[in-house]
Amino acid sequence: MGEPTADASGAAPLRRTPQQARSKARLARVLEAAERVLIGEGVEELTTTRVAAEAKVSVGSLYQYLPDRDAIIDALAAGYFAELEAAMDGLVQAATAERWDDPVGVLVDTFAGIYRTGHGFRALWFGSGLTERTRAADRAHKRRMADGIRRVLLALDMAGDDETLALACHAAVLAADALAQEAFRRDAEGDVELLDEAKVMLRGYLADVTARYRHR
Repeated sequence: MGEPTADASGAAPLRRTPQQARSKARLARVLEAAERVLIGEGVEELTTTRVAAEAKVSVGSLYQYLPDRDAIIDALAAGYFAELEAAMDGLVQAATAERWDDPVGVLVDTFAGIYRTGHGFRALWFGSGLTERTRAADRAHKRRMADGIRRVLLALDMAGDDETLALACHAAVLAADALAQEAFRRDAEGDVELLDEAKVMLRGYLADVTARYRHR
């Protein structure tokens, strides 16, 4: 899981950010414990008392960084966002050096693979405990993912850079996210048929988007 980062508003999900190596290690241990509780017992059990016990730290120590259940949820979500965005950055770098016959397939398969192993991510998103702050951070996260798609298409020389492309990439991310969530609600490994249909839909949309630039 990635280290919690600031959201788009610049506000970090932590009460304060640890500076010393020992404090960073303690926070990492707390978040690992929180993820175990999330996966094994559900989002409803993410209390400060339960997480502190799982991490074998005092509640007072946990309060320094995570004062309540909402803060724990926000911090876990920030880590998941960081992991997904790092994967997108890696794809952008790969796209600058490779030629992909099927960009949609590469993107969908990559993130489906993360969903398969991201038990904490799925437990959080499929639960009912998302905070308003996490929902807002998710909207900002999707815009950053859309910008990653835009950079991939530019690296592959499939489109020109303008506001229309940015909007199209955002629409594609929203559609892909909804389909991926449903695929993994149906099957912990991802419903293969639904993921394949998502690829068909997104390939058609990509063809339409790229055609707009060829005809200009």
